[in-house]
Amino acid sequence: MTTPVLFIHGLWLHASSWDPWVQLFRDAGYEPQAPGWPGDGETVAASRANPDAIGDHGIDDVVAHFAGIIERLPSAPILIGHSFGGMIAQKLLGQDRALAAIAIDAAQIKGVLPVPLSALRATLPVFKNPANRHRAVSLTPEQFRFAFTNEVSEQESEELFERWTIPAPGKPLFEAATANFDPHSPAKVATDNQNRGPLLLIASGKDHTVPESVTRATLKQYRHSEAVTDILTFPDRAHSLTIDSGWREVADTCLTWLKEQSL
Repeated sequence: MTTPVLFIHGLWLHASSWDPWVQLFRDAGYEPQAPGWPGDGETVAASRANPDAIGDHGIDDVVAHFAGIIERLPSAPILIGHSFGGMIAQKLLGQDRALAAIAIDAAQIKGVLPVPLSALRATLPVFKNPANRHRAVSLTPEQFRFAFTNEVSEQESEELFERWTIPAPGKPLFEAATANFDPHSPAKVATDNQNRGPLLLIASGKDHTVPESVTRATLKQYRHSEAVTDILTFPDRAHSLTIDSGWREVADTCLTWLKEQSL
């Protein structure tokens, strides 16, 4: 039976931004798909045209959405998530819903304490207005360049912005920001699960939105589990590493790691 792979996007990117990965993984013998989040349109244009459908979906909504998709699969999938998608992948893996997970520049989970200044600046478009907790928020090209594409050319940044960006719900960011003050936070992950499948955390050394320090602090949260938990860093990459011109190197690294795990 062919192993399913679910790609999970993060905030401000449409699911179709995974299209090159989907084709690569299909060619490698997997059965991949990249569903959108609740409320996402089928296309970038449709998502931009209806931001109200995207707003006010929190972490639990997204986890339940993907759990429902997993239940309809013929077998447990491999999960690959970027940014908030990386957090979602970790939650689902901790719930024993997946064979393995790869979390790329994953949003901070409950227990991770460092919040670098660059991360605060990257998310300021959401936090500057408390009402954004229940709204979808769009980035400007300049905000996108700081948060995602600070290590590629301005021209490539503009092209990526036009091709892939959509409004994002503010609620998950507010939930993550208050996670360490909320005993029932939806950003809590079962990091002590001894029986889960293997996990790979990928960090980017030049990431403004999820700096490498956040990913390394996430790794420490798994210290009480003996399940496989690996970390890799791309020192010269930023938050756009899954969609920019260097995406193939990251994707090939994921394929190599999965092969090492006999998956």
